[in-house]
Amino acid sequence: MERKGFWQSGHKPTLFSAFLYFDISFMIWVLIGPLAVVIANDYPMDPVQKANLVALPILGGSILRLVLGFLADYIGPKLTGQIGMITTLLPLVMGWKWVHSLDQLYIVALLLGVAGASFAAALPLASQWYSKEHQGLAMGIAGAGNSGTVLTTLFANRIAQHFGSWEVVFGLAIIPIVVVFILFTLLARNSPTRPEPKRLSLYAKVLRQRDTWIFCAFYCVTFGGFVGLSNYLTIFFNTQYGLSPVRAADFTTFCVIAGSFFRPVGGYLSDRFGGTRILLFLYLGAGMMLASVAMLPPLPVVIALLFIGMMCLGAGNGSVFQLVPQRFGNEIGLMTGIVGAAGGLGGYVLPLLLGQLYKTTGSYTPGFLALSLIAICSVALLAIIRISWRKTWLSRSGKAIAEPA
Repeated sequence: MERKGFWQSGHKPTLFSAFLYFDISFMIWVLIGPLAVVIANDYPMDPVQKANLVALPILGGSILRLVLGFLADYIGPKLTGQIGMITTLLPLVMGWKWVHSLDQLYIVALLLGVAGASFAAALPLASQWYSKEHQGLAMGIAGAGNSGTVLTTLFANRIAQHFGSWEVVFGLAIIPIVVVFILFTLLARNSPTRPEPKRLSLYAKVLRQRDTWIFCAFYCVTFGGFVGLSNYLTIFFNTQYGLSPVRAADFTTFCVIAGSFFRPVGGYLSDRFGGTRILLFLYLGAGMMLASVAMLPPLPVVIALLFIGMMCLGAGNGSVFQLVPQRFGNEIGLMTGIVGAAGGLGGYVLPLLLGQLYKTTGSYTPGFLALSLIAICSVALLAIIRISWRKTWLSRSGKAIAEPA
């Protein structure tokens, strides 16, 4: 019955457009991750330099999400998305025709962040069409556009191998972003109930609230873990298990699929059973899987562990953004940018952490143990804060849907 109500509400063409925009943007955002092993043949790098290369697009996305979040609030998420896609063409052209040194490649990597910033426009565009009881699923479907990572991990190295050049991958990526821009322009619509633009003082007010930083911390772990691993696993499989670039990217694809397609599942389950309850299980599951990966078991076992771990992180993304609109319904545009930026920062730190610890110790065990500890600490924080949330959110709304049970 609830599923029928969801599909009868909202605006399906806009939901589809938001998904497409996020999907193709995510594909471009993580372009360098799978290609890093191939790029290293032209520009030799140590473990930290490789980690920095794949982390820079995430950093750029984190910073620019604040910009696109502000624009989505003031000029509308549709126009913001159009601007984002047009701007994304710049690093693609530069990567195709301009790069002749590692320093130049770093610049391109940072500019790719504008594609990652699509989150700040795509999610408000979709969510503003739906009521609170359906926003977990709506934002989960739009957010499942992170499945664009699958396209990159599956095809980027194959295309580079076929043409004998990784640069041509950047050039070919221009085609789908242009196609999606046209579809997005034709199909997407801003919600007629879109909130009025917020005053700049409201940004400061939101940032002064404790819950803002708690959501940032939670998303830093779930989304940061997902996108950071999505960018780094090809390097991990190549270095630890000696796999070829294509083979390493294939196994990364398998793991990324879990995180991508379970995001809407996390939103749906949170709608049904309560966001904090589901998120507790997901953090615990991710922590257990990452601790097991730290033992560096045989390849088939580590792939299964990473699949389940990424599934927990991906579903956790949906759970976090099932909670955010309940607490900050009138500031969802602002919060999407702020919380999304925090998630990007987590994704930026993760490859650097793994790369630095591997360079220092010669093993990936300390890095994955550190990631596991972070997930377990999130369980403890959530267990404490949900008690306060249950009381305060219920008293504000008086509705059962507001209780993060």
